[in-house]
Amino acid sequence: MNRLAVQAASDHQWQKLIPTLPDNAMATALVEQRVRSALAAPVASFLPLNYEPGYAYPLLVWLHDRGGSERHLPQVMQHLSTQNFVAVAPRGSHECNRVMKGHRWVQQPAAIAAADAAVSEAIQLARQEFNIHSERVFLIGHGDGGSMALRLALQSPHRFAGAASLNGRLPRRHGLLRSINRVRSLPLFIASARDYQGYPELAVCSDLRLLHSAGCSVSLRQYPGDDDLTTCMLADVNRWVMEHVCGN
Repeated sequence: MNRLAVQAASDHQWQKLIPTLPDNAMATALVEQRVRSALAAPVASFLPLNYEPGYAYPLLVWLHDRGGSERHLPQVMQHLSTQNFVAVAPRGSHECNRVMKGHRWVQQPAAIAAADAAVSEAIQLARQEFNIHSERVFLIGHGDGGSMALRLALQSPHRFAGAASLNGRLPRRHGLLRSINRVRSLPLFIASARDYQGYPELAVCSDLRLLHSAGCSVSLRQYPGDDDLTTCMLADVNRWVMEHVCGN
């Protein structure tokens, strides 16, 4: 199992991973920094290998972990899939402190609204430029980004075909299950590492009990070790999404 270390990468390291040509071997056709207004967050985009404009692609919206940024998207997609999806990644709504650089997602009402707006903007940008299947938008997050992915999907289940959280706790409070009558048809994927202290097994069990009590459909994957993000997790996300895409 290979650990995917994205949080510690500096901007200089990330420059080496961002290609400039559509036929780059990493199959990342374009990474764009977009600011449409003073409040809009930068958004990175990813095109699959041999992108076909006539095909309506599933869209993955990636939410990075604390200390990360939208610039992690190329490396994530390299291990998730370089062929199956168009992907976009907005930047977290809040900056981290001086010790930890990067950005984060915050579970407070104003920050939740900002995250929702950033995700909506990223989806809109993808639809404007690429051929996206309107009913195959999946929200995927890591750590704090996974927690926000679950929140936004559970609050507005009609907007997404599914949501996945990789070592991200299920948030509580602030109307998480206000759309409880509609979440039963929303597929959820939760990944956890057995010895990862940021999401211990007791917390995983508590989250599953709450989701099952709400009638949610949950796929759980638990991995050995204490890594917070691995290539195996991303490969399983790819399989899970494709099961739902092909099943539909």
